[in-house]
Amino acid sequence: MPDVTIKIGGRDFQVACQTGEEHFLQAAAAMLNAEADPLVQQMGRLPEARMLLMAGLMLADKTAALEDENRQIKARMAELEQRPKPVAEKVEVPIIPPHLRETLAEIAARAEAMADRIEDKLRA
Repeated sequence: MPDVTIKIGGRDFQVACQTGEEHFLQAAAAMLNAEADPLVQQMGRLPEARMLLMAGLMLADKTAALEDENRQIKARMAELEQRPKPVAEKVEVPIIPPHLRETLAEIAARAEAMADRIEDKLRA
């Protein structure tokens, strides 16, 4: 079982943990230290037990708020999942019928032929 030195509120602590879990311990210690450092800066030197208690309570308060928010989000998700699925709208995409394409192509060809005849007359 490895011993890990963690720093909380400017103080070093030796803590044992399971092999391979050192990074989890360091992450947890960093969270506790993030709460303890401002306490030490605001109040000065605190007894170790009081500093750890206050930092732990502040961290627990944040955790409780996140758990409450998580509960609310899960309840909202469950509510949304219970709603009936919206009816899919039928969307019709207009398709140009083949005979219309042929007609438009014929009109375009006639217009080009007329334009050619007019150009020929203007040149003459």
